[in-house]
Amino acid sequence: MSPITIRRRTAAAALTAALLVPLAACGKSDDKKSAADTTPEPKAVNLTVLAASSLTDVFKTAGAEYEKAHPGTKITFSFAGSQELAAQVKQGAPADALVTADTKTMDGLKTETGDATVIAKNRLVIAAGKANPFKIDELRDLADTKIKVVLAAPEVPVGRYSKQILDAQKIEVKPVSQEPNVRAVLSKVELGEADAGLVYKTDSAKSGDKVVTVEIPDDQNAVASYPAATLKQSKNATEAAAFVAWLSTPEAQKILQDAGFQKA
Repeated sequence: MSPITIRRRTAAAALTAALLVPLAACGKSDDKKSAADTTPEPKAVNLTVLAASSLTDVFKTAGAEYEKAHPGTKITFSFAGSQELAAQVKQGAPADALVTADTKTMDGLKTETGDATVIAKNRLVIAAGKANPFKIDELRDLADTKIKVVLAAPEVPVGRYSKQILDAQKIEVKPVSQEPNVRAVLSKVELGEADAGLVYKTDSAKSGDKVVTVEIPDDQNAVASYPAATLKQSKNATEAAAFVAWLSTPEAQKILQDAGFQKA
């Protein structure tokens, strides 16, 4: 073979190799891109959480934080009195988790729920009308028949707690109405339709200057516990359990305590 032929073949081989290098690199890039394209997107999940009405404001904040930390998950809350929520669960309402304002209601749903965990506590206060014209400063003042007092119905947790502390102090109160949840009690006082009512401390605090909050001493008060549990009928059991567990994390507990709830 002549030297000229050898030089020509060597040059051709070098050119071919130079052309193959970028093609190989391109192939590797495409492989990486293809692998990235197969990474699964976060599962889109819509969780429905039934929650006591006294959690309305704080759970809206907590839900937004949870969604931010868990892309693809959306939480829809349904707020009502705990007794109403229990009735919904027993009727098979489609939901994934439940949070009540007392352990008694949750205990009555053991066949419909997973294990419950108390995530927060609360206490009662007297919410007096704006400027507190009757100068209410203790529970015993609510026995004055000139004062229009509104309470929650006795089957509602806050109504049951109210009866408990009034009975313990042997104070007889004749309410002008009995409401289905704590928000309804507070609304009556805010609107001037009642002079006072027994509500949770966290609810009264949200009213600002619409009501005057009168503290009740611990030895005359009741502690409200808020248990959370998944619902056995949930179609998103894993995600529901993750949300319920999150409610006990430092992040969620800070949100609850910043809103005035006590540590569980």
